[in-house]
Amino acid sequence: MPLDMVFSKRMSTKALSLLPVSLLSRLGENQLNRRFDHSLYSLKPKHRLFSQHPTVNDELPNRILSGTVRIKPNIRRLQGSSVEFDDGTVEDNIDLVVFATGYSFSFPFLPPQVLAVSKNKANLYKYMFPPGLERPTLAVIGLVQPLGAIMPISEIQARWATRVFKGLNKLPPKDNMLKDIKKKENSMAKRYVTTQRHTIQVNFIEYMDEIADQVGVCPNFLWLLLTEPSLGLRVLLGPCTPYQYRLTGPGQWGGARQAIMTQWDRVAQPLRTRPLEISESKQRYLTLALTLGAATMALGCYQVMQNHPSLLNDLDPSPLLDKIKPYLPLR
Repeated sequence: MPLDMVFSKRMSTKALSLLPVSLLSRLGENQLNRRFDHSLYSLKPKHRLFSQHPTVNDELPNRILSGTVRIKPNIRRLQGSSVEFDDGTVEDNIDLVVFATGYSFSFPFLPPQVLAVSKNKANLYKYMFPPGLERPTLAVIGLVQPLGAIMPISEIQARWATRVFKGLNKLPPKDNMLKDIKKKENSMAKRYVTTQRHTIQVNFIEYMDEIADQVGVCPNFLWLLLTEPSLGLRVLLGPCTPYQYRLTGPGQWGGARQAIMTQWDRVAQPLRTRPLEISESKQRYLTLALTLGAATMALGCYQVMQNHPSLLNDLDPSPLLDKIKPYLPLR
């Protein structure tokens, strides 16, 4: 299933954010290594799971098994068409060396006093607006690295930017913008490995809601649950798709509700190439019950850890995960 549909869920994301990152990393690492043992394939990193943005690749294990890809240590030196590695081995007749160093961004077409970049860091309010301009006539769209899709983020950014340009929304004073920029830098420094790859990281749902609040289109969850529970539950427990920011406010779309109610149908439709008589009602109720149970469990774990922090050192979730795994829905 598309990761944006599976993992971009408000309640589970919120509940998990209350747990320590070290515990979440341990749970995630155990789960991933059951499917693909990173130590066995010589791919175990030195950092924890959530200290960098992950690489998702379903083909890599089969490529290693078939010999198409060979895992080697760091390169010691290049000599002509030969490569010597740190373990002393040498590979001859190398055709191509790809330096996977990531990307550097800059704005050479702008004066440095407008937007300067140093070590992949740019002072931008909400990763969009330079705080030093006399008038808010410039916005940067898409300069973020989310754990999720970037196009919905770019869209909500563009919606906010155009309202600022038209004078419908106002930016805060410069000092407030600088404080927000510094707060985000400090938050990233605590979580991620210190590299130039992690200067524009954002959490998908958290950032989308943050910009949606500026536009005035963030869903009113309590009102939705009271007036239309079926829609409210889908917004809270289902995928955080851009339709949610078209339910009310500027740019409201009449088809947003129906799009939310049928979004899973559009995911499943291209996969169902033959008809099967399968009752999905029980599956959906089970998924809902498990989601609510997981949220409750996460909140309970947080309270326990707050009162008994020493439990983190000895906690091994493996036996519990093994017991509940047979009862989890396939999707």
